[in-house]
Amino acid sequence: MDFMPSLASILAFSLATLLLALTPGPDMTLWISRSLRDGRATGLAALMGSSFGISVHTVLVAFGISALIVASPTAFLILKTGGAGYLLWLAIQAIRHGSNFVVRAEGATERSLFRAFFNGLGVNLLNPKVIIFFMTFLPQFVTAGDPHVTGKLLFLGLWSIIVALPIGIGIIYGADFLSGWLQANRRVLRAIDYTFAGVFSVFAVKIFFTHAK
Repeated sequence: MDFMPSLASILAFSLATLLLALTPGPDMTLWISRSLRDGRATGLAALMGSSFGISVHTVLVAFGISALIVASPTAFLILKTGGAGYLLWLAIQAIRHGSNFVVRAEGATERSLFRAFFNGLGVNLLNPKVIIFFMTFLPQFVTAGDPHVTGKLLFLGLWSIIVALPIGIGIIYGADFLSGWLQANRRVLRAIDYTFAGVFSVFAVKIFFTHAK
């Protein structure tokens, strides 16, 4: 099939994707925090949001839109300011609500899942580091002169979601496994809230000072 890279490229890409999936970042921090606070269903919803964000980044890179965003100083400034601001908002929410948040009704549960999905999507889409990463990472596994380069970039981007998904699910189930013990130790859980707030704040600063080149 023309849209598929060579087997060697797919294997190398899969290995690199697995290693990257194990690297902590804003997305992983969000999955863990939501899983600890609201359970694995909410963590999985955040994971689905992040995965959907990856598919959007893939399309943007494949059709050259990401390059236009990075090339525009104004657009890139707006993107990274929005991303940093969103992470800071999540940090504030972790301190204000965190382990004190309790879902009391089925409708509230549905809203929590919906909100978690868009939290995951927002954190992923508003991270300029993800755009830069995909612009530099995906093209390494295709040939510039290949007439099917767009199809292959789309395949690799979607394949990265499939490869990384088991890692994300494992992390979420692990966090959910610990949540029962943490719920019985509220002081520890509250300390984790502040830890997540600090991590989100650090990532916000790093994103704000990200350079396009």
